[in-house]
Amino acid sequence: MSSKSITGSSIGRKIAMALSALFLIVFLTQHLIINLTSVISPSLFNEISHFMGTNFLVQFFMQPILLFGVLFHFIMGFILESKNRGARPVKYAYENASANASWVSRNMIYSGLAIGIFLLIHLIDFWVPEISHKYIQCTPEDPNRYFHELHEKFKDLWRVALYCLAFVFLGLHLNHGFASAFQSVGANHSKYNDGLKTFGKVFSILVPALFIVIALFHHFVAA
Repeated sequence: MSSKSITGSSIGRKIAMALSALFLIVFLTQHLIINLTSVISPSLFNEISHFMGTNFLVQFFMQPILLFGVLFHFIMGFILESKNRGARPVKYAYENASANASWVSRNMIYSGLAIGIFLLIHLIDFWVPEISHKYIQCTPEDPNRYFHELHEKFKDLWRVALYCLAFVFLGLHLNHGFASAFQSVGANHSKYNDGLKTFGKVFSILVPALFIVIALFHHFVAA
């Protein structure tokens, strides 16, 4: 295979990785907005959750796409990391790595792995019971159950601590991944780079912090 083909394949993988990252960022923002309503208005949270949980397009079109996007992003991340390690000169490992890249960018695979483990726990906590409730047990739908179910999940302090730690890792992952995703799809211009980096830093701090606030609210405040 020619060097040109190898380069093209590498670029294609990076673009695919970036597009899946941007897709997940959009989902993350939407997920945060919905969960924030549980802090503001339990009835509004129930209403939105009931719509999302019973809407045919959400359940049988958007949800499978989301699951595919998550799996694709993690698998592609491991593939890229493997390719990068294979192409990296051996002596690089003995050089001062911190002079070439930040700790976060050098350890994206580990923060991604931590987030992946958390997502698996999150699916077991919320998605699996929801699927069982609706499609296995076929329990009659109660449109007012969602706030109570969310609140119950955060009664245990260990689960709250786990969620908070996971969102710290998410913030670290986003801090590098946000700007990197935009650069990979060609949004790389001196006029906009500083603004994108600033927005990415704010996003990577604000979004995980708000998720942590939601978890703490349901443990310490909500009745």
